[in-house]
Amino acid sequence: MSAQDGRRELGTAVAAAVVAGGLALSSSGQAWARVTHARPAPLPPIDAVLTGSQAAPLVPAAGLVLLAAAVAIFAVRGAGRVLVGLLMAAAGGVLMWSGVRAFGGGLLEASTNVPGVGQGGGQVSVHVSAAWPALAVLAGVLGVVAGLLVVVRGRGWPGMGRRYEREPGAAAPSRTDEDRAQAAWKALDRGEDPTDDPPDGAGLPPGRTPV
Repeated sequence: MSAQDGRRELGTAVAAAVVAGGLALSSSGQAWARVTHARPAPLPPIDAVLTGSQAAPLVPAAGLVLLAAAVAIFAVRGAGRVLVGLLMAAAGGVLMWSGVRAFGGGLLEASTNVPGVGQGGGQVSVHVSAAWPALAVLAGVLGVVAGLLVVVRGRGWPGMGRRYEREPGAAAPSRTDEDRAQAAWKALDRGEDPTDDPPDGAGLPPGRTPV
């Protein structure tokens, strides 16, 4: 894998994790369903909204995990990066399960989280707003794909600050005109004349003596 390909795949995984985490958090704050509890007379019916965090408390938690993982991908390498990828895939799986469960009637049980619902008898009906659970499923798919990409390909990606590392034995970069100008100004600040010849032996490699 070339360095350019590794950086491209790394950027793709990070972007997918950020988008998935953002979608999960956005979905968790929205109304997943409207709950109606028709109570016996003379009690009035209860009409309330069931938010994503009430319907599926693991959705915002999984979103935070994905956002944290997007940062952790840069900070770890090797086996640590594989573990991060597995965690991302697991968080994505939780999001997918939470969204699918909402379509499968799982919100009826969750409706008891709304104060007063399910108490005193009467029929409880739940009308699901499909857009927000579907958004959680989409976030889950992105999280799983990004996590598997990290697990399979992440070991070969560059890590934080790698482009600043220098291979052992590599020659030091040559000084530019700007570097020499800055050195001259620093010498003037110390009260030295930058045009003076360096003292004998200065700048020579260890073990060398001036001729």
